[in-house]
Order: sequence, then C-alpha cells, then structure tokens
Amino acid sequence: MITRSILALAIAYILGAIPFGLIFVRAKTGQDIRRLGSGRTGGTNVLRAAGPWIALPSILCDMAKGWGAVRIAQLLTGMPAIWAAAGLLAAVGHNYSIFIGFRGGAGTMTTVGGALGLWPLSCAIVVIAGGMAILLTRYASAGSIVVALILPLIFAWKAGSGGIPWSYLIHSIGTSALTLYALRPNIRRLLEGSERKVTLGRRS
Repeated sequence: MITRSILALAIAYILGAIPFGLIFVRAKTGQDIRRLGSGRTGGTNVLRAAGPWIALPSILCDMAKGWGAVRIAQLLTGMPAIWAAAGLLAAVGHNYSIFIGFRGGAGTMTTVGGALGLWPLSCAIVVIAGGMAILLTRYASAGSIVVALILPLIFAWKAGSGGIPWSYLIHSIGTSALTLYALRPNIRRLLEGSERKVTLGRRS
C-alpha cells in the first residue's frame, strides 16, 4: 500500500507538471508563453497570448490533470487522504513544473479538476462562483481568488455533515494556499487598481 501511495503521488505531480499552456501556445504561435504577459502557463495568459480557441483546450487539459491525478490515486489506493494529496500534488506540479524550470500557473483549473474527482458538486459550486466573480469584475484573478477562498469552506461544511472525509481538506486548504501564494502580484494590483481585465480578444 505504501508503494502504491508513493506511486500515486509521483504520478500526480508528473501529470500536473505537463505544461499544456506552453505546448498549445508554442504550437499555435511559435512563442514561449513564459516570455509573454504574466509569464504563467495558465488559461488567462494563454487567452491573451493565443486567443480563446487555444485557451479553451488548455483550460480543459489543466482541469483534466487534477481530475486524472485523483482518479489514478483512487484506482491505486483505497485511502481518501492519498486521493486528496494527489489532487494537491497535481496543482503543485502545475505551478512548479519540473519540465520548465519549476515555473507554471496559479493552479486554479487543476484545483477545480481535483475537486471534481473528489466531490463533483464542489466543482460545480466553485465554477459558478468563480465564473460570476469574473463576469462581475472582469478580473480573472478575482475568479481564482474566490475559488481559493470558498473551496475549503464548502469542503469543511460537507465534511462536517458527514458527506465527505475530513482528509479531503488536504486538497482544498493546500490548493487554496498554493493559489493565493501564486496570485500575490495580482492581489497587489487589484488593491492598487492596476490589474488587467480579461477580454476574449487576443492582444495584438
């Protein structure tokens, strides 16, 4: 069981570390997304670098990394704590990818994918809440912040009612801290009023 748990966590990190944003932008434009915009490999920077039709598959693949990590852990072990840790490790891999010098994104969509694997309803809740935050403010970072803040709360509420294991908070609290740490520059710009708003158009 220990060997399978270690294997599940290693696979989770490696899966999360696949830099789909970089791969798709390079295939479309020939450019290195790390040298564009925020330098992150996540969906918002992909949108600005290559447009919505490249951003969409990048976002879906980032989500799939989190879901896949949890699903593989579930197949390999019967330990909910390992499932939750696998979702967290996928987000760590996304943010600090071994393949691109330990750089990456903010981990929001990989976090959402992990939540989908652990408790599907939580995914719907945070997608709606985060999406509303983006629609109301037009700041992608606001959506990510909302997801990071409410996911631990709804996991704690569900665990308190006996609906999910308390160990799932390994994922929700860990990914929340990870995302908020990555978004420090965005939070500063939001407070200063200088954060860029998200649009569907590609920057020329």
